[in-house]
Amino acid sequence: MKWNGWGYSDSKFVYNKKGQAEFTGKRYKLSGMIIPGLKDWMENTFGATLQHKAAATPALNSSAVPPPTLNEAFVEELKSTGVPFSADAEDRVFRAHGHCLHEIFALREGKIGRVPDMVVWPNCHSDVVKIVELACKHNVCLIPYGGGTSVSSALECPPEETRSIISLDTSQMLNESGYCTGHEPDSMEFSSLGGWVATRASGMKKNIYGNIEDLVIRIKMVTPQGVIEKSCQGPRMSTGPDIHHFIMGSEGTLGVITEVTMKIRPVPEYQKYGSVVFPNFEQGVACLREVARQRCAPASIRLMDNEQFKFGHALKPQVSSIFTSFLDGLKKFYITKFKGFDPNRLCVATLLFEGNREKVLQHEKQVYDIAAKFGGLAAGEDNGQRGYMLTFVIAYLRDLGMDYFVIGESFETSVPWDRVLDICRNVKARIIHECKDKGVQFPPLSTCRVTQTYDAGACVYFYFAFNYRGLSDPVHVYEQVEHAAREEILANGGSLSHHHGVGKLRKEWMREAVSSVGMGMLQSVKDYVDPNNIFGSRNLL
Repeated sequence: MKWNGWGYSDSKFVYNKKGQAEFTGKRYKLSGMIIPGLKDWMENTFGATLQHKAAATPALNSSAVPPPTLNEAFVEELKSTGVPFSADAEDRVFRAHGHCLHEIFALREGKIGRVPDMVVWPNCHSDVVKIVELACKHNVCLIPYGGGTSVSSALECPPEETRSIISLDTSQMLNESGYCTGHEPDSMEFSSLGGWVATRASGMKKNIYGNIEDLVIRIKMVTPQGVIEKSCQGPRMSTGPDIHHFIMGSEGTLGVITEVTMKIRPVPEYQKYGSVVFPNFEQGVACLREVARQRCAPASIRLMDNEQFKFGHALKPQVSSIFTSFLDGLKKFYITKFKGFDPNRLCVATLLFEGNREKVLQHEKQVYDIAAKFGGLAAGEDNGQRGYMLTFVIAYLRDLGMDYFVIGESFETSVPWDRVLDICRNVKARIIHECKDKGVQFPPLSTCRVTQTYDAGACVYFYFAFNYRGLSDPVHVYEQVEHAAREEILANGGSLSHHHGVGKLRKEWMREAVSSVGMGMLQSVKDYVDPNNIFGSRNLL
């Protein structure tokens, strides 16, 4: 794994000796492929050229890592439990961060702030019980660590914390059983089941399988006051407020999730991709709303705006045959010339159907019939499949951007259907205005997509990026722009977060999101379960 970027060390976007973009490694379908349009898109969109490069620090300098502050009594008793632990600089730095822009930017520059003083690796529930008991006895701070994919600053060590901080890494507690849960967040390669529960996660196939709260049957969590768990695995109970809902979304502030019982499903026998092109974003949103109203959404349906469509097109791998290239050209001609779609307004929805073959084909026809009523044209399986293929490599692109002075990030919200168009338009416009106002010298990328649909609304993802050449403190500028964008989201009726969580990054808005009384309830739970703030990440509260 990279210590200062996303994912595997052998997988990354690079420019080869010919100046062409390619994706290295052998782990993904895109691996080893040339992406001929990416270089021009980067230059035209950001003014980012090969001549201006911002190289990252190649290796971690252990001497730059603050020495650990160890609680010797805790360490001595931990040794007797047999639980593995380490105070190695690399182990500690790797678990000191998630993947917010400011966290990765600092690592690329070799800047190391407060990091855990030790990492422990429990193998089972009883190991966690021992660790938590020792932490309470010796007053050390615990921060649970799953897969490290947080984008809410949840894993950052509070700089004001004077106690010894222990990163409790749950990676050795995972079992692979070969079953399908259907929960597939974009980070699923690296994120953990405990992390999904702790952040109230959502996956791209939630239309069939549900969000994490729909999949969980039973949770066991170790807290400073003892173990929380329900007495049975019944499918539903009427026993007062559901304690699972205090655990889900608790973001490591109450304890460590050690066991989760989830629903499983047979692996689907048939899977089919698809795509639809619409004349404009407005008609695309109207189609998704109608699909949701008729409750016939496929496993996944995602609507990209025009800017994101162009971005996706730039990531198209080099075609291997003249015939394929000819067909692509023919499709483009048909859509833009014969059907009259404006290439600067059209948008695309990608679709994924799965289940019984006969039902999938019936379902597919129903969705395409609805799309046609809103001016949508079927755009083929290949475009849909490529869209989902990019899901697991898109995060690698930020590292390439930072190599050439481009920084960017994504953030999300959920919003009622009647506010979707307003929030998309206003937030994108606010980003462009704020970038200009803060002295960004190049036009930013400001784009969005609708990623999940519900009866009452949708999840909207925003992406923005800009060339930071000429800025003395680009991360500060970025944070100002993101803060303004979040204010705009809330002003337009959007939620604080759909599935990324709150962490430390968004907790200033928590009172507005859940009310003062709601905050008091959450604080009361924290004070009872963890009176000495052993789980002292300072997330949420």
